[in-house]
Amino acid sequence: MRAPTAPMKPSTGHCIFCDLMRGAAEVSICHEDATAIAFMDIQPVNPGHVLVVPREHYETLQDIPSAVGAHLYQVAVRLIPIIQKASGAQDMNIVVNSGQAAGQNVMHYHIHLIPRRDGDGFDVPLPFPGSSMPNRQQLDAMAARIGSMLRDPLASDGRKT
Repeated sequence: MRAPTAPMKPSTGHCIFCDLMRGAAEVSICHEDATAIAFMDIQPVNPGHVLVVPREHYETLQDIPSAVGAHLYQVAVRLIPIIQKASGAQDMNIVVNSGQAAGQNVMHYHIHLIPRRDGDGFDVPLPFPGSSMPNRQQLDAMAARIGSMLRDPLASDGRKT
C-alpha cells in the first residue's frame, strides 16, 4: 500500500513568472483571464511560441488543481489555431516539462505552445533514440500496476481536486 502524498509546501524560491504577473518586467500578453495568462516566450523556439500560465503559483503538474489544469488546457486549445494562423505555422507542439528532471527550468507550471514548420530544426524525438523496446510482459506488468493503483480506493493519485 502506498503512503499518503504529503501536501505541497509553498515555494520558497524566487519566481520570474509571479514577478511578471505583478508587473515587475515587460511581458507581451496575448490572453488573460482570472485564472490564466498567456504570453510570448522571450526565448522562443519559433516565432509565436506562447506560454500558458496559471495566475496562482503551482510548481509542477502534480500541484495543479484539476479545474485549473482543465482551464489551462482549454485556453491552450483556443489559442492554438490563432497562433498557427498568426505565425504561419502548419503544426504545433504542446509541451509541459514537469519537474527539474523533465527539463523544467522555471518552477511555475506552464504549457509551451510551439508553432512548427517543416525543417525548423527543433526536435522532440519520440520514440527516444536511446530507448529500447521492452518486452510485452514488462509492458503488461506496468499497465497492470498503473491500473491497480488507479482503482485503489485508499490511494491518492497525488493531484489536487
